[in-house]
Amino acid sequence: MNTKHHDGTARFIPGATPDMHHISPSELAALGLEQIAFVKPVMTEQGRAFSIHAADGTPIAIASNASLAAAAIIQNEMTPNLVH
Repeated sequence: MNTKHHDGTARFIPGATPDMHHISPSELAALGLEQIAFVKPVMTEQGRAFSIHAADGTPIAIASNASLAAAAIIQNEMTPNLVH
């Protein structure tokens, strides 16, 4: 659940379910920011690797394989997700 402020932005009430029809892109990116990380295959100078990104797309780390990337995410108490 959220409430609208005078400026038209939604503010979240802790523990409530947000109204996904009235959420800004920045609020959407912040959802799960501390809980979800994405793994994306990338090419580096050393060959194929797996880039780890926060829910908002911020790069966090890089791993040599998908298993190591997932393990690093889980070790940091986050949920890994694969981006194709």
